[in-house]
Amino acid sequence: MQSFNGMITKAIGGVYYVDALDGFPSGETFKCAARGIFRARGISPSAGDFVSVSSDEGGNYVISEIHERKNYLVRPPLANLDKIVFVNSTTAPSVNRFILDKLVAIADSKGIEPVIVFTKIDLENAGELPEIYGKIGIPVCPVNNLTGEGAAAVRELITGCTAAVIGNSGVGKSSLLNVLYPELSLLTADISKKLGRGRHTTRGVEFYKKDGYIADTPGFSTVDTERYCRIPKGELAFAFREFRPFLGECEFSDCKHVKERGCAVRAAVNSGEIAASRYESYLRMFDEAGKINEWE
Repeated sequence: MQSFNGMITKAIGGVYYVDALDGFPSGETFKCAARGIFRARGISPSAGDFVSVSSDEGGNYVISEIHERKNYLVRPPLANLDKIVFVNSTTAPSVNRFILDKLVAIADSKGIEPVIVFTKIDLENAGELPEIYGKIGIPVCPVNNLTGEGAAAVRELITGCTAAVIGNSGVGKSSLLNVLYPELSLLTADISKKLGRGRHTTRGVEFYKKDGYIADTPGFSTVDTERYCRIPKGELAFAFREFRPFLGECEFSDCKHVKERGCAVRAAVNSGEIAASRYESYLRMFDEAGKINEWE
């Protein structure tokens, strides 16, 4: 019986593709099934998981163990990310600030470094947004997917990392990856004029081995973020990195930073140290979190 450790690069219908990290020639990929015990434990192997694989007498490969995850996203199902590249188009579809803030907060809450990319800069610029996010320490890269302008900065940021490209349908995720790595030749599609959003061209999560690993993911809708992306109410303020210097300065130790007297966060918003749009996103997320039971 052969065994090795590896990383799942793709999961489709109960079939898992695992890159061997030891025990086999470097870079070799194996098609695997998963032990039924995972289902009984309520765990599903996901792209990005580090796993142990063994073979039976018939030469079939089976995932026998899922190693401990350092982080995990429910949707898209991804494990062990170092960075997420959040792709936003400046137009058609335009940036949804609330959704972007929610996704950045989720990444920060899970210890994943966010990178923000603005595409379609040949049609419209990103306005004040690069300054808002750059001010709080998030790398921001405007990229022209037609000419490749700005792509080198993105490639430098994700080199040597396990990263995923995430964004709304039609923002140019696959196009960006084609600019970064032309040999991928990923399918792309035009914006639907009737619906005003992109058509899905990526059907599942898949990691590609480059200078590290980079994953393409299906485009999401607002409904997806409403259903799958939750941060507990008591942890939400810590997920907004620019709030953190002020969290111990409020008049009340249990301050929710909503309407309390003597709130240092609200004072920072009024003084311009915290962007008003970011604070508005916090208030919306706080309201959402209050409507969810802990068991949900």
